Amino acid sequence: MEKFTTHTGLVAPLDIANVDTDQIIPKQFLQKTERVGFGKHLFHDSRYLDHAGEEPNPEFILNKEEYQGASILLSRENFGCGSSREHAPWALEEYGFKVIIAPSFADIFYGNCINIGLLPIQLNEDEVDQLFQLSPNAQLTLTVDLPNNKVSFTNHHNKQIEFSFSLSKFQQYSLENGVDSVGWTLGKLDKIKAFEATMPAWQ
Repeated sequence: MEKFTTHTGLVAPLDIANVDTDQIIPKQFLQKTERVGFGKHLFHDSRYLDHAGEEPNPEFILNKEEYQGASILLSRENFGCGSSREHAPWALEEYGFKVIIAPSFADIFYGNCINIGLLPIQLNEDEVDQLFQLSPNAQLTLTVDLPNNKVSFTNHHNKQIEFSFSLSKFQQYSLENGVDSVGWTLGKLDKIKAFEATMPAWQ
């Protein structure tokens, strides 16, 4: 996966709580064995008026002209709840999102995001409210600085505002170095082999 350091992008405000993985990528699109082709089905049931996905819903946030090219998704609490499917982060990433901001995330979804380089940022509800208040009235652009754990933007009064967020030490390392849990384990292969060499054959 790619290293994540800083990112500046347009915010798409999805003002919904408890967005589950079946809303993010409905189950009928999970037959693929490879990790591609999910982005076009992201939020399918809300994004389209027909089952075939040929008639966009003009009221859905991602179909509105002012949010085209958005790379930061803003949502409400408990984002990514439901099943443990990895396809939900895959669909978000393939669509073009680099960052998801919410007051809280489902634990498994959160870990699945980290493992593919998609940054989930947890801000408190007051901070998320501030972002929602700004985003419908103008194209809100945020800058995410992962090494310094900061989210910054300019408000209506041209004042620079910063919010802080935190990750675990391992999550921070993984994103900044572009290393998932498998890659991190493989980086310890020499130590693993050395340890195995000390084990009795019967074990």
